Amino acid sequence: MQPNCTDLIGRDIAVLGRFIALYCRGRHSKKQKAVVRGKGKIEQYIAPLSISLCDECTKLLLYAASKRLLCPYNPKPACKDCETHCYGEPHRSRIRTIMRYSGVRMILRGSVTYIKKFF
Repeated sequence: MQPNCTDLIGRDIAVLGRFIALYCRGRHSKKQKAVVRGKGKIEQYIAPLSISLCDECTKLLLYAASKRLLCPYNPKPACKDCETHCYGEPHRSRIRTIMRYSGVRMILRGSVTYIKKFF
């Protein structure tokens, strides 16, 4: 049985949240953090994550989650393989930086299941 679209979106946003949270903890350790909250439909995907991020990372996660909700592809391909780049600059380069930073650390921690979608 194939998972429904809502499950896939929730999983993708959760993975993004983990990547961004790991980056924020490592790179923005001195910045003040708050639990991330979304508005509208985004809240149903963000609230279960229960992650605290700095303002900069919160904005990026909310941006990325909104773009994921609007993705026309089902199933969604990895961003690097997608024909339609929905992230504008500088968001795309910021996400790339976060993926590089967090991906390596997740591999070292044995969390390969989180990143297999992105490679």
